[in-house]
Amino acid sequence: MEIVVQKFGGTSVASKSSREKVVEKIIHKFNQGYKVLVVVSAMGKKGDFYSTDTLIEMINPKAITNKEMDLLLSCGEIISAVVLANHLFLKGYKASVLTGSQAGIETDDNFGNSEIINIHPDKILSNLNENKITIVTGFQGSTINGEITTLGRGGSDITAIALAKAIKSTYVEIYTDVDGVMTADPNIVADTKVLKNMSYFEIYYLAKNGAKIIHPKAIEMAQEANIPLIIKNTFSNNEGTYIKAMDTQLISDRRKLFNKKIITSLTYKKNKVQITIPYKDNNCDLEYLIEKITLNNINLDAINFLMNKIIFVMDMENESRLINLLEKEKFNYNLIRNCCKISAIGYQIKNSSKIITKMLMALCKENVKIIQVSDLSNTFLYNTFWCLIKEEDTNKALTALHQEFKLYT
Repeated sequence: MEIVVQKFGGTSVASKSSREKVVEKIIHKFNQGYKVLVVVSAMGKKGDFYSTDTLIEMINPKAITNKEMDLLLSCGEIISAVVLANHLFLKGYKASVLTGSQAGIETDDNFGNSEIINIHPDKILSNLNENKITIVTGFQGSTINGEITTLGRGGSDITAIALAKAIKSTYVEIYTDVDGVMTADPNIVADTKVLKNMSYFEIYYLAKNGAKIIHPKAIEMAQEANIPLIIKNTFSNNEGTYIKAMDTQLISDRRKLFNKKIITSLTYKKNKVQITIPYKDNNCDLEYLIEKITLNNINLDAINFLMNKIIFVMDMENESRLINLLEKEKFNYNLIRNCCKISAIGYQIKNSSKIITKMLMALCKENVKIIQVSDLSNTFLYNTFWCLIKEEDTNKALTALHQEFKLYT
């Protein structure tokens, strides 16, 4: 049997009217002869009744363990799944709802950010064989002892890909509120366009650098299992973005689609902080610091070693841990908060300095203060160029770069 996994995010299931659109997508695929497995997120965004953020705001996180927190957060997806099943029942379709635990998703006991260690898909396959549209709650699983766990932010994407791999799905459709992967954030840049064919690598680096498309870990899983992905809009009939392994056909297609462009898309991440640590010739102290950072599991976004200083870029949420370490070990430091890291994803770029120059010139024309700039060769095909700016300049910087690299044509 041919199986399709469809994953619907929070905005897709947020209201009765949006859920009707979701049901249309599900029924259309079912009526084409596919067995359909649906994975859902909690309803809506922060402020909506049953969203994950709203559930968090109902309690004091300091007065609860991660274990109980996971019990609370698992409720959002359960509500989404049951309500969606009700829509299908009313239209005369057979549906079955499974929690992550009932679906056979076994995780470790790292509550709040668990890893999937095994999947037992027997119940899912049984439902699909009975021609039931099966709806699974995303973002959650359970330990071998039956304790409910959650997979961290974006965990529903991970659920969808992990289940697709376990049941040998033909492909996975990821539904959101935009027409696919765009050249830049359409909420900021007016003339963006849909990127119709992309490779796993490109989507991974976009997601890793801030694009809210799909969880980077889910992309890695899809690539390992060679499961094609399609990013689509719940609210339109746009073809979306088709994602697969890079092959000769994709290379040929992209040359036509991108008109020989070497920068293909832009993304950004706010809430960054830059920490500069000056030093002279004491490399031993520097090695000691890096070792301490590693031992304390402090996540860094980037490290630059210069003649007389080392520069870290990291998420602001991790800042206090590094500052505490620096002060404890008596390291001097300078700090710049409220930064944004803007990244440009490139394809087969041989002259990196030319791209960096174009970025700098475009930003300088708009009087954007550049705090830091760097390039990273990810693979022999792809490059990521990034610059650190102040958050307040994000919108005009993205618009300027989108124009500079003519991504709208």
